Amino acid sequence: MYPKFNRVILIVLDSVGVGALPDADRYGDEGSNTLAHIGEALGGLNLPNLESLGLGSIVAIKGVKPAKRPLASFGKMAEQSPGKDTTTGHWEMMGIILNHPFPTYPKGFPPDVMAKFEEISGRGTLGNKVASGTEIINELGDEHLRSGKLIVYTSADSVFQIAAHEEVVPLEELYDICTKARAILKPPHLVARVIARPFIGSNGRYIRTANRHDYSALPPSKTLLNILSDKGIPVIGIGKIGDIFAGSGLSKSYRTGSNQGGIAKLLSLMDEEPDGLIFINLVDFDMLYGHRNDPVGYYKALKEFDECLPKIFGKLGDDDLLIITADHGCDPTFRGTDHTREYVPLIAYSKKGGGVNLGVRESLADVAATIAANFNVDGTGKGNSFLDSL
Repeated sequence: MYPKFNRVILIVLDSVGVGALPDADRYGDEGSNTLAHIGEALGGLNLPNLESLGLGSIVAIKGVKPAKRPLASFGKMAEQSPGKDTTTGHWEMMGIILNHPFPTYPKGFPPDVMAKFEEISGRGTLGNKVASGTEIINELGDEHLRSGKLIVYTSADSVFQIAAHEEVVPLEELYDICTKARAILKPPHLVARVIARPFIGSNGRYIRTANRHDYSALPPSKTLLNILSDKGIPVIGIGKIGDIFAGSGLSKSYRTGSNQGGIAKLLSLMDEEPDGLIFINLVDFDMLYGHRNDPVGYYKALKEFDECLPKIFGKLGDDDLLIITADHGCDPTFRGTDHTREYVPLIAYSKKGGGVNLGVRESLADVAATIAANFNVDGTGKGNSFLDSL
């Protein structure tokens, strides 16, 4: 049996949520709504291409009207796994539903973890607390320059973040330290990600560089990426995808430094890779604007993506399926700077037709089930395919 679509392009707009999940109160996120609140804060959004696909039919957004004849099929998806982090969202999207959330450390990491980390890194540490990455490097950067100690911090997510000045700790050393940290952070301290956070600057004026690198935990079982690769179907990751899945199941992986860099890479690969799955994460929404409570910057990034859509449409063939979604929310108008427990949008576009209301999906794993059904492979057993509705 031939696939319905020869190629699937899956774009994750990192943190672009569309309203609080029913259990959002368990996370302190009741009332959050990333897209709707940005629209309210700015007096309306102008996103004509996303509007034409049906974005305004998914959630009420000031300035984004429900399309009379949406070009795409549309809906929204709930996250079934506990948590609201990047790794959990992407893993569920590829068919892994977690029973327990990754551990978090609101009071910092325990002494035994820090002692082991200092032993394997050969350096002392500073910080060990929940903090904003941009703030903690300015708070502790001068002391780091004097002492050479590593700045360790975390957030509401399950992350072990290691910040170091590029002139104090060379990138190769920082990456090696992160690799060693990843190896020692085992259950019960299996954090979702170890993150290298290099920075530059002096005298309390420090800025993070684009040399960030994430070291994810390995998925507990095969994801759809592994299943496709095992069948010889090309699987290409762009942006953070390689980090999120620790490279597992990817035929090729391309790291990019920004949304624009990611889209440029996607457009070039659409000319080069005619089959399989192209999976891209666009992180700027989350990293640069959601976590920094910047709805203006967030909207600017949304407009830039919207303006790129015609270029993506122009490279789509008759046998291509484009899926646009997100992994969680990060409402920049909400209290705090953490991710928010939200539904995510689901837009599925092809030249074969659209306009179908896909409704409220019970799990992000419906994406994996749909892609598995399209390529005629047995998936992970999680999620329900919407392929027959397209």
